[in-house]
Amino acid sequence: MTIKYKVSDVAKDLNVPAKQIVDLLAQKGGEVKKTGANLTEEEVNLVFEHFTQANSESSLDAYLDSAPKPQPKAGEVLKKADGTVVEMNNKKKTEKKKAEAKPEPVKREVVTKVVDTRTVDVNLDRFNEKFDELASTKNVENRRKPQPAGNKQKFTNNRNKKGQNFPKRRETEAERLQRIQLEKARKAQLKVQIPEEITVGELATRLKQTAANVIKKLMGLGVMASVSEVIDFDTASLIADEFGAKVEKEVHVSIEERLFEQDEDPAESLQERPPVVVVMGHVDHGKTSILDAIRKSHVTAGEAGGITQHIGAYQVTADGKVITFLDTPGHEAFTSMRARGANLTDIAVLVVAADDGIMPQTVESINHAKAAGVSIIVAINKMDKPTANPDRVMEQLTQYELVPEQWGGDVICVPVSALTGAGISDLLENINLVAEVKELKANPDRRAKGAVIEARLDKGQGPVATILVQKGTLHKSDCVIAGTAVGRVRTMKNDKGQFIEEAGPSTPVEITGLTEVPSAGDLFDAVADEKLARELADKRAAEEKERQFSSYQKVTLDNLFSQIAEGERKQLDIIVKADVQGSAEAVKQSLEKISNDEVRVKVIHAGVGAINKSDVMLANAGGAIIIGFNVRPDPVAKEEAAQCEVEMRMYRVIYDAINDVTDAMKGMLAPKIREVEQGRLEVRQVYKISSVGLVAGSYVQEGKITRSSKIRVVRDGIVITEDEIASLRRFKDDVKEVAQGYECGVTLEKFADIKEGDIFEAYILEEYRD
Repeated sequence: MTIKYKVSDVAKDLNVPAKQIVDLLAQKGGEVKKTGANLTEEEVNLVFEHFTQANSESSLDAYLDSAPKPQPKAGEVLKKADGTVVEMNNKKKTEKKKAEAKPEPVKREVVTKVVDTRTVDVNLDRFNEKFDELASTKNVENRRKPQPAGNKQKFTNNRNKKGQNFPKRRETEAERLQRIQLEKARKAQLKVQIPEEITVGELATRLKQTAANVIKKLMGLGVMASVSEVIDFDTASLIADEFGAKVEKEVHVSIEERLFEQDEDPAESLQERPPVVVVMGHVDHGKTSILDAIRKSHVTAGEAGGITQHIGAYQVTADGKVITFLDTPGHEAFTSMRARGANLTDIAVLVVAADDGIMPQTVESINHAKAAGVSIIVAINKMDKPTANPDRVMEQLTQYELVPEQWGGDVICVPVSALTGAGISDLLENINLVAEVKELKANPDRRAKGAVIEARLDKGQGPVATILVQKGTLHKSDCVIAGTAVGRVRTMKNDKGQFIEEAGPSTPVEITGLTEVPSAGDLFDAVADEKLARELADKRAAEEKERQFSSYQKVTLDNLFSQIAEGERKQLDIIVKADVQGSAEAVKQSLEKISNDEVRVKVIHAGVGAINKSDVMLANAGGAIIIGFNVRPDPVAKEEAAQCEVEMRMYRVIYDAINDVTDAMKGMLAPKIREVEQGRLEVRQVYKISSVGLVAGSYVQEGKITRSSKIRVVRDGIVITEDEIASLRRFKDDVKEVAQGYECGVTLEKFADIKEGDIFEAYILEEYRD
């Protein structure tokens, strides 16, 4: 490596003739150097090594004593800071003193200044040495001389300084190592993590590129995207490869993944569990009566109108095996509850009355059971009646792809009588047989997981939920989360009302201890981390609130017209309060289903429990009516409703509520509008008047035309436009109407492209009611 170290400079630093160094290099290397030539690093090391060995000293003390001692210059004049001259007597020594003699110390002259401070104004700056040093320029090198007053400062040209070569500071070892590390980091391959979707701006930030460069690469791939647009992972990975980055897929671990057990149960941990059976069918076909016969209890007598209003869950034992039954309501308003019940179950018992046959809700039940993928057993009930015809029921079943076993199919049909109890044991035996074939198993040695069958708000116990454990075992004091409700299990009852400590798979239990009433059908999980569960519940509640807020669309210029049009449609606001959550949902869905194009029924609030003061205040503020289903208002709410004139209606059967709301809607329906044709005109001549515009000279062929008529312009049998009359005249007089056989002049509000031969159809719009 060549360094900028000339031969002459080396000779000057070593205090030797340059020729000596040139000869040395010629002797060692064979090449004759000039005095101005630059030396390489090896050549400099060679010269230093040679002169180091040639001038070596045997003793360090002798080398140090050989250094010349500093001597003051003859006649040197020294000044102090205040300008006082100090003369130094420097005598030349002609003889060497002895080694042991010490030199005499130099005596310094002490100058004393006296400052008279008795005067009024003393200028102390005159005696400040700092200003004397700044003012003194004599015998001081590299100091700018004072310029005469009045001369302007001359600016030097900075361009002349560019050619100057300043000596570079040599790099230290630490700086060199730091520079190497920075270069390695700069040359290392960039690693980026990209999620499933990412905006172009975020991708540019992660790639340490400008958004313009990323957009250029996207355009090269045929993708036109702005900075704020979202691209998928595949496109983003291609862009990252273009920039030489290594792509890793970013995986977000949600709270659910951290909180819930995601892994599948091993086969050796699975144990046999009881089957979950749902009883489905049409109204009054005897579903609850069959369960009543099975459980040896009387539930129907306590139901309103003899119709099951709640989802019940019960366990019975048949032939030493436990069977769990779910009783879904029969009325069509509870279709969603029945569908939810079918999804929880393994076997569906389809109850069909032998004297009635397949009915509309029976078809619904068949479709729900098929969609849930459960096995179907048909129980042909009411066999004790003289009009019972089971063969007719089997024939109707074949129309819905349910072929009985008696006819070579795979659907078990059992004739039963809930009143006499005949065939009930055969039904239970067939249920056990189907369950044994299905090999229903679950892992009891894990945290519980299942679904909420029903939930209600109890005055003494608070939120009460009926749940069905599907996997694992639920213990008392376990932390449970169901939808937005979270809490620890305080009490746990089975279907017989007995307190139990744990519940295994396929066991329905009623629990307390939740923070709020969960929705029927919510999935519940037993978790280990209560703090994380509450965080998840808060997150779900925030998402639910966000969904509610997003349903109320804010007005913009784009949707302004559509909202104005929607505002013309009338709306009936209703508040629904029921005794249990499932009934509230069913009433809400049934009421909203009867909305039509002109009147929209909207349930602004559906809750559980008695009607309270806050419900009345909400109804008063929103102009709503309150419908109570199996609940009553408290005295404060009743007094508040009477004061605010809020209408409250209480019902025990749901279709009474539906009929009342339907009747109320008929009075709110907007009247219908129809066209009434008035007359027909022919344009015979078109005049153009500067102050008026185009005037159609017309002849009334049929009927009449009035000043308030609307005009439809027809040309060659095609409707050109519809407009209104701006003016109607006969001769020079404005008239209200022109009868058949008369001529008139007509000008239109907007349309001006009138031609001879056009037909004007005059009509009006009128409202009518059925």
